[in-house]
Amino acid sequence: MRYIRGIILLLLLALPFGAEAAGPAVLVLKATAYTSSPRETDTTPRITATGARTRFGVIAVSRDLLSSDLPYGSKVKIEDLGNWYNGSGKGKYNAMLKNVVFVVEDTMNRRKHQQIDIWMPGRSLALRWGVRRVRLVVLKRGR
Repeated sequence: MRYIRGIILLLLLALPFGAEAAGPAVLVLKATAYTSSPRETDTTPRITATGARTRFGVIAVSRDLLSSDLPYGSKVKIEDLGNWYNGSGKGKYNAMLKNVVFVVEDTMNRRKHQQIDIWMPGRSLALRWGVRRVRLVVLKRGR
């Protein structure tokens, strides 16, 4: 028994001081949707802030997130947590989001904070999306 305690003590001492189980960062944020319509973007509606072409899988982030948690090139998974205001429809869009790794390639207007914008192929889908609460799991931070 003393032998086993000694081995356990040695194993514990071998761990780096302050070691923690590192898991992916998880953020719960407000999410809206946008399209490549000139009325929703700038003068280059099909080109993102990084120079990438718009496509499903591209997200824009507010500038506060861009400078901290989600720099350009970050890869994330998104889960729909329902309507932003009342939580209704939780999971409604999970089938659409499930097999997609989203990439931060664009920036939102300065007035937005703690928010993402998901590129959608059409205006009607973007309007149906509305304003939702999402859980982002950060798979890779930055490029």
